[in-house]
Amino acid sequence: MVAATPHDLEAPDDTRLDEARVLVRRGRIEAAVAELRQLHAVHPEHVDAAALLLECHLAQGDLGAALTLGTLLEHADTAAAHHARAELASAIGEPELAVERFLAAGRAHDVHGLDLAWRAGAALALIRIGRRAEALELARDQHALALATGSPDDVALALRVLATADPGTGVARLREGLALLTETDGPDRLRAQLQTDLAGLLVLGGATGEALALLRPAELYAGREGLWPLQSRVRRLLDRLGEAPHRAESETLSVLTAAERRVAVLVLDGLTNREVADRLVVSVKAVEGHLSKVYRKLGVGSRSALVASVGPRQA
Repeated sequence: MVAATPHDLEAPDDTRLDEARVLVRRGRIEAAVAELRQLHAVHPEHVDAAALLLECHLAQGDLGAALTLGTLLEHADTAAAHHARAELASAIGEPELAVERFLAAGRAHDVHGLDLAWRAGAALALIRIGRRAEALELARDQHALALATGSPDDVALALRVLATADPGTGVARLREGLALLTETDGPDRLRAQLQTDLAGLLVLGGATGEALALLRPAELYAGREGLWPLQSRVRRLLDRLGEAPHRAESETLSVLTAAERRVAVLVLDGLTNREVADRLVVSVKAVEGHLSKVYRKLGVGSRSALVASVGPRQA
């Protein structure tokens, strides 16, 4: 049972949670997971950190880790906890329970930026149980609220939900959402989701060339962040197009140990050995040792060769 609230943490940890939220919003799920795991290890009672980590695990398809965190959050009564457990219910095929929990998130007093997100989740869950009219009404409410008070990213998310709730407008809504993200350099994960959704509709309509052009960047992003549910969707569509999938970064790095992979990912992010050491709270010598093993296992001989073999990470 989780008894503590986010306010039980000291300011430095609140700052770390805020930084993790920014990473998630930007679509840097892997970096957010690394940050949240450290925070959760020190403060397992921190409700909102556990909730955000749960949602990141779901994005990466790690259902076992998400279920463990869901148990820890079972009696928590924050908006973030209700929202995370709602996403978990959706992932394990319990949309009716998901609707209840999304609505509970909306009723919570400490919404913390979830005022639009819970509506999106509830609308999608309502569609899964055949309550499309209610879903469409909620999606329209979300869109109106996003236009009135949200960012372009919020509007793009609302357009994605509207496209699902009202399939007849799907292509136009998804194009509009992608245009908003292009204009504002919006979050990578939402962009990849919109690209995949639109590609799916285009495949049905026979516009295979445009669909492929949308799927390749979504595939690259999902692979780099280890988002296997999204990656699986992309690959199913590529298969329908008769196209082979590209090898994902996470597959390339799968031969490494956890410590080696953390070093490799930070190097791919452009950090120096000293910066990697500071980030991981280890010595430069330890980083150099891990990096040497990375080079040997991947068959490369330098930092530039590592980047060339895997590809630079997205900012």
